[in-house]
Amino acid sequence: MTDTTVIRTPVVDAPAADTPAADAPGAVARPAGSPVAASHWSPRLWGALVVLCAAMFLDALDVSMVGVALPSIGADLHLSDSALQWVVSGYVLGYGGLLLLGGRAADLLGRRRVFLVALAVFAGASLLGGLVDSGPLLIGARFLKGVSAAFTAPAGLSIITTTFPEGPARNRALSIYTTCSAAGFSLGLVISGLLTSAGWRLTFLMPVPVALVALLAGVKLLPRRGDEHRASGGYDVAGAVTGTAAVLLLVFTVTEAQGAGWLSLRTVASLLLVAALAAAFLLIETRTAHPLVRLGIFRDAGVRRANLTALTLMGSYAGFQFVATLYLQRLLGWSALETALGLLPGGAVVAFSAGAVGRLLDRFGAARVLPVGVASMALGYALFLRLDEHSGFLGLVLPSMLLIGAGFALAFPSINVAATSGVADDEQGLASGLVNTALQVGGAIVLAVTTAVLTAGSAGGTGAHAQLAGYRPALLLVTGTTALGLLIALTGALRSGRPAPATAETATAETETARTATAAAQTVTARTETAEEVRAVR
Repeated sequence: MTDTTVIRTPVVDAPAADTPAADAPGAVARPAGSPVAASHWSPRLWGALVVLCAAMFLDALDVSMVGVALPSIGADLHLSDSALQWVVSGYVLGYGGLLLLGGRAADLLGRRRVFLVALAVFAGASLLGGLVDSGPLLIGARFLKGVSAAFTAPAGLSIITTTFPEGPARNRALSIYTTCSAAGFSLGLVISGLLTSAGWRLTFLMPVPVALVALLAGVKLLPRRGDEHRASGGYDVAGAVTGTAAVLLLVFTVTEAQGAGWLSLRTVASLLLVAALAAAFLLIETRTAHPLVRLGIFRDAGVRRANLTALTLMGSYAGFQFVATLYLQRLLGWSALETALGLLPGGAVVAFSAGAVGRLLDRFGAARVLPVGVASMALGYALFLRLDEHSGFLGLVLPSMLLIGAGFALAFPSINVAATSGVADDEQGLASGLVNTALQVGGAIVLAVTTAVLTAGSAGGTGAHAQLAGYRPALLLVTGTTALGLLIALTGALRSGRPAPATAETATAETETARTATAAAQTVTARTETAEEVRAVR
């Protein structure tokens, strides 16, 4: 399978929300590859994309802003380090644990409806987090925000993939979408450094007005016609319970394993229970008439590669950011704001590369662009292995962040394109939920293992030598994880490089089929008109 998929059937022009007239009966469909669908977007369609990008921007912004504010939150609410960890982990637990359910809910209940309701919950949870005076309530608000993101992320991505046809239009939209995510994360680091100096609560309250504006705009601009592609059938309650419980428990276990011990009875028992729940989930999905996850979707090699690469990509990035932040602040003595500014070049590369990445995807396909991006990230991590007690910004941080940013800019949109290409409209929410779950679970697992390696390497020491003894093996793990992702991505590039057999004959056959279908449609139309004339005479 290649990533340059040919659309063989007419698709309604990408702007289902392009004009109000698009919803009118008898609206004319345009081929997906037409110039209008590919490059000419109306203000209404741009507005819908901006709303979806705003939600993704807020999700990424929230993650990065809270990280910088943690010390102030702990001091104000008198939270221990283990309790403070759950201000971050609570969000990851809700987000990663419910993504599959969120994706399937978008398919069954309507993407627009699910997106708007979840965005309203996100705004409410942000307001709650900024007002509470209790650690458990703050963690609860963070969990609720994670749950809301688990519904907005797959619903938003599936709205894009069902609104913009495969090819240049979708590649361009996804490049813009993922750029907003990276920009939100990068700006969140800087904004949090500034807001935290005035009060950590502002980091929770700032997203509220943005979310409300996006919600009001979404009610007006998001296309309603996308919900016509809702999946039919019943609800897989048993699958939803076992699948969600398995992912929730997995994220919880790997997050707590560092404190409880990886070989402790509690951790081992939890992992065995995860395995049992996963086995029950797979058994249910093979026997139910309307599964939460249709396992046949993994027969698509591109979908499999995209999800496996997503696991390694986000896992390695989460591990690197954790190690780099500790190194810059603890060993080199950088402030939180200096650290944010030091990591900013990577996000800046992503933010300014959306148009170029979209054109690269159009020309070479996601299967070829993805390994280039992953290789760039691996090289950036490898360069950071040169860290020592006196490393500087220009010699160590800048070149690594530029390579990592360039790699992320190429790899992240490619993963989204590959994970949703060739998937039917009524399963776009499922495909989106799967790839987002892979990203979140990969981040949680690799981060937990990276933390364990770092702690074991440093052996509890606080001196420069002891810290470096922990940072280096942790970075080796991050680099090795990325190398594994590169091998997976390369299999797709090699497959896409092979010429398809009998291409000319296939194209000729498809042309003849299209002509036959057109002639048949004209015949049906003529007969219908004749029948109407006969009725009129009678």
